[in-house]
Amino acid sequence: MDQFAGYIFDLDGTIYLGDAAIKGAAETIEYLQAHRKKMLFLTNKTIESRERYVKKLRGFGIEVDLENLLSPSVVTLQYLHKHYPAAPVYLIGEEALKEELRQGGIRFAESPEETEMVVVSWDREFHYRHLDFAYQSIRQGAHVIATHPDRTCPVSGGEVPDCGGMIGAIEAVTNRKIDVIMGKPSALMASTALNILQVGASDCLMVGDRLETDILMGQLAGMRTALVLTGATSAEDIRAALAKPDYILDSVSGLMLHEQVRTE
Repeated sequence: MDQFAGYIFDLDGTIYLGDAAIKGAAETIEYLQAHRKKMLFLTNKTIESRERYVKKLRGFGIEVDLENLLSPSVVTLQYLHKHYPAAPVYLIGEEALKEELRQGGIRFAESPEETEMVVVSWDREFHYRHLDFAYQSIRQGAHVIATHPDRTCPVSGGEVPDCGGMIGAIEAVTNRKIDVIMGKPSALMASTALNILQVGASDCLMVGDRLETDILMGQLAGMRTALVLTGATSAEDIRAALAKPDYILDSVSGLMLHEQVRTE
């Protein structure tokens, strides 16, 4: 499956699971690099900086640079600078994301009264004060966006709650949907990824483990899609899904082994 000019890879559940690389992942990336393919690693996770993800991939023997890594923090910064320049922001999210936004020139609000934008992300210390601050801000007119919609995150041994839990809490108390999602399956994330790769959507393969984010984003953007069964989705899930992938792989190493590729 080396006919595409560009390849976009999800990370968790696709390239690695927790602190262990998926078998054959490093060899697959090396194979594509040897064939001079353009590659981008795309994660919805915001609890680590992009620099940490680059370091983690290199630890698995996958040689990438920062320019090969895209996360919702990049898309969020671009969106805020374009649509809400200088707006005071209240962030529900962990320190890694806060630092990236701070370095990007974002000013953080100190009270609901001055908050013009609420940014909702995955926060493993989410608590009532976060919810109340966001509620009071939105009630007084603040806009609200989210970095990504993932309900859970795959980890070694199962899954843990993700940003979807924070989104659900805020939507429940405000009786209002999040205005815009930055990460997968958002068109904002897809267009940013394609712009970085400088390839057309029809000449790009999106590889991931989630139907509702990875595969849906690829399809909406006009890419071909490959689902791997090493993460959040099982073969049984595919039968009932609306967004069906072009290819189904037992793992990412199937990109090198044509006979392991199954199409629906």
